[in-house]
Amino acid sequence: MRGLRCARRIRRLWPWLRPRLRLPRTRRGWRRAYQAVIVLTVLALAPATWMNATAGPRVRTVADAPGAPVAVVFGAGLWNGGPSPYLAHRLDTAAELYTRGTVRAILVSGDNSRHDYDEPDAMRGYLLHHGVPARKIVSDYAGFDTWDSCSRAHRIFGVDRAVLVSQSFHIRRALALCAAAGVESYGVGAPEPHDVTWAYGGVREIFAAGKAAADALLRPDPHFLGPREKGLARALR
Repeated sequence: MRGLRCARRIRRLWPWLRPRLRLPRTRRGWRRAYQAVIVLTVLALAPATWMNATAGPRVRTVADAPGAPVAVVFGAGLWNGGPSPYLAHRLDTAAELYTRGTVRAILVSGDNSRHDYDEPDAMRGYLLHHGVPARKIVSDYAGFDTWDSCSRAHRIFGVDRAVLVSQSFHIRRALALCAAAGVESYGVGAPEPHDVTWAYGGVREIFAAGKAAADALLRPDPHFLGPREKGLARALR
C-alpha cells in the first residue's frame, strides 16, 4: 500500500520534476554536474569519516578493554517486555566486563518515555538474573538516544571515564558522541552474526552520522536533563 501511494505521488510530481532533471548538453555542464556529485558525496560521507577517525583504536574486545569505573549500556529495544536479542547481547557483554573486574558498576541507559515501555528496568532485571549485584546497577530512564545517554552520563551521573557497550556498527558513534559529551571512553562491540539485522544497523549508521555530527558540534541539552543523580557514586564506593 505504501509503495502504491509513493508511485502515485511520483506520477503527480513528474510534470514538475521532468524539466528539472534534464541532462547537461555541454562538456562544461557535464563537468559541473560531476563536480557537484563529488562535493555532495564528500559532504555525505564526512560525518561517518569523523566518527571512524574519532573512535580510532578505542574499539576493543572484552578481553583487552582497559579498566574503567563504569560500563555504559545503551538501550536497543524490548520484545514482550524483555530485552531484545541485541540488547541481551549488550547486557551479556557488560556482565562479563563486571565479572572480569574491568568495571565496578554498570549504568543502563534507555527509554522510559511511556509507562508501558521501560528499557532500564528490563535491562536491570536481566543483569540481576545474570549475577550482577543490584547495588552495582544504576538506571538512566531518559536515555532516549545516544547523545542523551552520553550527555546525561557525564552531566547527571558524573561519568568521566567508561567502557561503552553496544554492537560494533553503533559503537563508533557512541564513542564519538561520548567524547564530545566529556566522557573518556573505550568501546566494546557485543558479538553478533552478520545477518540482515546487522546489515540494516550498519546502513542506518550512515544516516545517523549526520545527526551525531550536529549533536557533537552544537552539544544540545538532552531531551530531559533533570537533577544530578548520586546513585552511581554510591555504587562505586
